Amino acid sequence: MATFLYRIGRAAFQRRWLVLLLWAVILGAAGAAASNISGSATSSFTLPGTEAQRANDLLSEKFPAANVEGATARVVLRSPEGAKIISGGHRADVAATLKDLRSSSPGIASVGDPFTDGTVSNDGTTAYTQVTYKVAATDLTDRDHERFAKALEVGRDAGLTVEASGSALAPDEGSHSAETIGFALAAVILFLTLGSLVAAGLPLLTALAGVAVSTATITALSAAFDLNSSTTVLASMLGIAVGIDYALFIVSRYRAERAAGHDPREAAARANGTAGSAVVFAGVTVMIALVGLAVVDLPVLTAMGAGAAVAVAVAVLVAITLVPAVLGFAPERSRGRARGRVTAGHARTEASERRRRGKASLGERWAALILRRPVAMMVASVAALVVIALPASKLELGLPDDGSQPTSTTQRKAYDMLSQSFGAGFNGPLSVIVTAQEPAIAREAAADLQSAISKLDDVASAAPPVFNPQGDTAIITVVPKSAPSSDATKNLVHGIRDLASDTGRNTRAQGMVTGTTALNIDISNKFSAALAPYLMVVVGLAVLVLILVFRSIVVPLKAALGFLLSVLASFGAVVAVFQWGWLKDLFGIEQTGPIMSLMPILSVGIVFGLAMDYQVFLVTRIREAYVQGADPRQAITTGFRHSSRVVTAAALIMISVFAGFIGANEAVIKALGLGLATAVAFDAFLVRMTIVPAALALLGHRAWSLPAWMDRLLPNIDIEGEKLSRRAAVAQQEAPAVSEFSKQH
Repeated sequence: MATFLYRIGRAAFQRRWLVLLLWAVILGAAGAAASNISGSATSSFTLPGTEAQRANDLLSEKFPAANVEGATARVVLRSPEGAKIISGGHRADVAATLKDLRSSSPGIASVGDPFTDGTVSNDGTTAYTQVTYKVAATDLTDRDHERFAKALEVGRDAGLTVEASGSALAPDEGSHSAETIGFALAAVILFLTLGSLVAAGLPLLTALAGVAVSTATITALSAAFDLNSSTTVLASMLGIAVGIDYALFIVSRYRAERAAGHDPREAAARANGTAGSAVVFAGVTVMIALVGLAVVDLPVLTAMGAGAAVAVAVAVLVAITLVPAVLGFAPERSRGRARGRVTAGHARTEASERRRRGKASLGERWAALILRRPVAMMVASVAALVVIALPASKLELGLPDDGSQPTSTTQRKAYDMLSQSFGAGFNGPLSVIVTAQEPAIAREAAADLQSAISKLDDVASAAPPVFNPQGDTAIITVVPKSAPSSDATKNLVHGIRDLASDTGRNTRAQGMVTGTTALNIDISNKFSAALAPYLMVVVGLAVLVLILVFRSIVVPLKAALGFLLSVLASFGAVVAVFQWGWLKDLFGIEQTGPIMSLMPILSVGIVFGLAMDYQVFLVTRIREAYVQGADPRQAITTGFRHSSRVVTAAALIMISVFAGFIGANEAVIKALGLGLATAVAFDAFLVRMTIVPAALALLGHRAWSLPAWMDRLLPNIDIEGEKLSRRAAVAQQEAPAVSEFSKQH
């Protein structure tokens, strides 16, 4: 592997214009394909294998007229100071608002009338109307959103309180500032680490190039494969993360090879052979984690994982081809402060110069502290992670609704107005579907089930069954008394499902429950059940890959166990803040509640990839020193001297990027940002840079042992560049003989 990548790096450096042209052609082709697609990415998703999804599919089949695929909005109107909205003056204001809504966009299919539809509260102060569009939410333009918001102002100017919610509203754009801040912080950290604008800009430039190629490719494929709009978001986030990390690692190794006395082309080739090998296998572990999301059997998550895996694969290819080529355009300026040093064979290397002056890097001093007290450092780090992880045992999963939005948003205001005027459960109605082959059986079963549901404690109302034209399927709309995310409503769903099961046994009809709350319950159960198998598959495959990389059993097992500790600790931090409310004012959290169901699975996939990056980057340098003859403890010091600064910079960049999302408006984004930022911090600094070297110091030579039978079976992929070192040694031995021969002849 090292020799193959050495040749690629050498060729890319030498033919840098050709490599640059090839990537420009690839980017242009992907961009052209993306710009010519017809259709847009979808924002919906399905839950195969769940009762709620089966009920939705049945509704689409039996009630096609009710299957609304366009964007929707619910507009809530309230009269001022408790006046009746049905009175003459306010009724006219409502009519004017509805008229403006109908003319706000040619894409609007219908706007309901609350006075004829019966959507006015019992006290007569509040009404709501349903707005439906002919087109999907992703097809609405900025002008559509602006005119919709302007129509709401008609009622507000007349003295009404008017708020709205639904997919037709303009999406929140607050996260873009977080991305910008995170990218700016990444640039600052890179400059402080590398000491050169050119060196700092190189990882950013190549990472952006890789993300541009991958996102354009995914966009081009989105319509053909019905990809969710979230696929591109995750791909770009991970692509920029690993793209910066991989480029940083190769650039840092290039600078080290130059400091050791190699000419620019040889340094780029050797950096690609050694650091590039680590990048390839780090990328493989990340892709395993992402493709493994298919274990959940959720199409949208499978697509997101596959799209992000494509972004990581592109980042790897960019790192091992474009980075060496770009180094060829600035071979000296990319060295930063080290540019002025003489690095020929008679000069001291950077490390020897530091030792001569009696100075050691921060990484070397940290390694020395660990080597002096390995047991204490490891026990303290493990204990800290275990304590922080304790709240994770109380993790509650759910999907966010408008009740979790900030109180300043119109969605939250509309949610609260409906709860106050129509009841807490009005925002989360349940749809009970009853179907049978014979209409008579369906009618009997639906009547019996509606009567039984009405008697349940937490039911505010159970509407009479509404049948399809064939008479074989009915919908019973149930409004709970409690809020959608409450335990009482979840228990009600289970209770109705039990009643439906009993009805089915008695009448040969089938009953199912769907609706937002039922979907939330099913998706939470699905993710909870899939988390353990996902971890087993991903961690198991990654351990096998790491055994190939490190030719050790203990090191990969420690890497996997350390990851589990860090991710559980991050879950504990999220539960403490977002469920229990600890430090909620510090993070700007207005309301606590369940954690988004997608968050644990996504966190595991993303953090596992980054954790294995840091593991490979740091430990391969330790093993490289060990393979080249250093004793186990000295190998740790050498590895930290060369890699700790890079790993620290990479971790700080990711922490900065993820922490930027804590300032977003949505609780979902806040929780994901906090979870990812804390997980990276725990894994990089407590696991990779403390627990792992402490364990290596305690195990000594045993850490790098492999059973003889396994050693014979496994291929030697040479990630540390051992063959390159032997090749260099042979070249140095032959050089004097060649020189003597030249003198004589």
